[in-house]
Amino acid sequence: MATRARAAFVSRHQLVLALLSTLLLVCIWYFGSQPGRSSDPLPVVPTTLGCTTRARSSTWFDNCFNSSLSPVWTPANKRLPPHVHDWWLGLQQQGDVGLPVVLAKLFRLIRARKRAATERSEIACLTCALVGNSGNLKDSGFGHEIDAHTYVLRMNRAPTLGFQRDVGSKTTHHFMYPESATNAGENCSHVIIPFKVLDLLWVISALGKGWITKTYAPVLRFLHTRPENVHIYNPAFMKYVHDNWIDGHGRYPSTGMLAVIFSLHICHMVDAYGFGADERGNWHHYWENNRYAGEFRLTGVHDADAEYDVLLQLAALGHIRLRRPS
Repeated sequence: MATRARAAFVSRHQLVLALLSTLLLVCIWYFGSQPGRSSDPLPVVPTTLGCTTRARSSTWFDNCFNSSLSPVWTPANKRLPPHVHDWWLGLQQQGDVGLPVVLAKLFRLIRARKRAATERSEIACLTCALVGNSGNLKDSGFGHEIDAHTYVLRMNRAPTLGFQRDVGSKTTHHFMYPESATNAGENCSHVIIPFKVLDLLWVISALGKGWITKTYAPVLRFLHTRPENVHIYNPAFMKYVHDNWIDGHGRYPSTGMLAVIFSLHICHMVDAYGFGADERGNWHHYWENNRYAGEFRLTGVHDADAEYDVLLQLAALGHIRLRRPS
């Protein structure tokens, strides 16, 4: 009888030890696999890509890149240096009537309630897919690869519906100015590029009662998004792109060039899609049937060749990867 009791006790003791061992293994696996733990110092980010690229050192890049500048205009940096103020207001020559009052009202409206995806994290591996509008995206099949990035940046009226196989469907940042604005989704960051005080007023209008329907061209009446998802491109950053990166070529940088440098400031790895001409040397948009449209190069406002040269140089140094169909 005593022998059976002793055997039962030993059996129960072994069972308890086995359960405790299993629980310990589960705890080790769970806590060891959590973001920020010692076995995995980088938090998990929603991407299937890794920050595996290493840029080569370059005096040119070091002279161009200014990490102290924020790409986004906020209450903290709302006061523009005089040379930036004058340059910015001269772009479309409409003056600064009411600028301080407009900015105060705008920043009250769009005050972010959480950390915005407009800053580079020093602990996460953040990857950007910068999607241009070139016709070379047609039949590229890049859609799935694009959507695998942490951030997907698009611009102006670029559509995704009907083109998902080539351009993807995910959008986290959409760059636009009032005359090119589109509703990019309630949870998407709408990055507004202002060229005049009226553009700032348009943001207030589009998030409110929609009283502005035209500037020099018809504009979108409403932005269907939360105010905290609207970010204003910093005119000082725009001037920095114009001066440092494209050496003053063109009247001001294109939306694409502004997005390129923006992405360098918020991501550790940047893949650029849909930039440059197609395989026949034509410049047009991927959603256009007219292969010979090329209106970007005909505006006279931007220097497409100078901007593309910067893109090629960034790619050669490993700061971006220029993705084109093989």
